Amino acid sequence: MGSEPVDATRGETVTQRFETGVRALDRKLDGGIPAGSLVTLLAEPSSQAELFLSEFVARQETVYLSGEQAPTTVTSALRSQQRAYDDLTVSQLDREAPVSDALTHVEGLTEQSLLVVDPVEPLERADTGEFRAFLEALQARLTQTDSVAVLYALKHSATPSQRHRTEYTSDVVLDLETKRNDDAIENRLFVPKFRGGRALTEPICLDLTDRIRVDTTRDIA
Repeated sequence: MGSEPVDATRGETVTQRFETGVRALDRKLDGGIPAGSLVTLLAEPSSQAELFLSEFVARQETVYLSGEQAPTTVTSALRSQQRAYDDLTVSQLDREAPVSDALTHVEGLTEQSLLVVDPVEPLERADTGEFRAFLEALQARLTQTDSVAVLYALKHSATPSQRHRTEYTSDVVLDLETKRNDDAIENRLFVPKFRGGRALTEPICLDLTDRIRVDTTRDIA
């Protein structure tokens, strides 16, 4: 993406958007996630939510910070999607000092790039002041570089005490709900928060297999 285009009919600056790869979602978000946004992706560990990350990563230069898995494991999983990831750097967060390590990568973000933290939990379990400083620095850097960050937040019984801070600070919250119903798995994507835009009042029903597909047999398409 280059400099922000101008709408000639209105003389207004048009905000650049990062596509999510889900056409129905991008359409409802007026083209995707606005540049400069901090995004939280909420999902259960047993879901196929990583498909969203692979879609994001395939579309722009990415710094991928892994909080649990080895970089080779992350890279292999992404390549299994048979997509091109030419501008991808995967690093494992320092388990002894995850916040300071993450801050180093944040400071090095280039123009119009993507930062993924998968999962964000090691940072959420850090000292309150450290995590708050990280979020503030991340927001500032995203604005400076017209970039986007996606914090992958796992939903489980031992949710970190600072999860509320992650969601509150985020500009966009994507909440994937996965349910087993009548021997079938149902996935519904909610967008309860879109700062500066329109949150969705209804979920998007999805089929998550090896790809993300909109389920047009249920709810909205």
